[in-house]
Amino acid sequence: MTQGIKTFIYPVKDAARAKSFYSKLLGIEPHCNEPYYVGLTAPLGYVHVAAIQNTFQSLLDSGAKIEQEVKNVGGGRLVASVKDADGNVIGLLQSAA
Repeated sequence: MTQGIKTFIYPVKDAARAKSFYSKLLGIEPHCNEPYYVGLTAPLGYVHVAAIQNTFQSLLDSGAKIEQEVKNVGGGRLVASVKDADGNVIGLLQSAA
């Protein structure tokens, strides 16, 4: 069971400049201020899931390929990503308990 796609990650080259830009655009300060996801080449949507390990394995069993193994990115938040048969990258995110 998922909670739907609720998170998009935009890679940036200059974190300080991006924080200023998006804070002005959205009218809010960042809720997460950590250097996560370095190296992504495009925005990636994350499906929020209750049990990331189970969902990750289920997708692999269905033919998906590993893009990024499950990893803790801070504060107990877990992320992973897979590629479907058409090469689309799907992010998975499990919030901290």
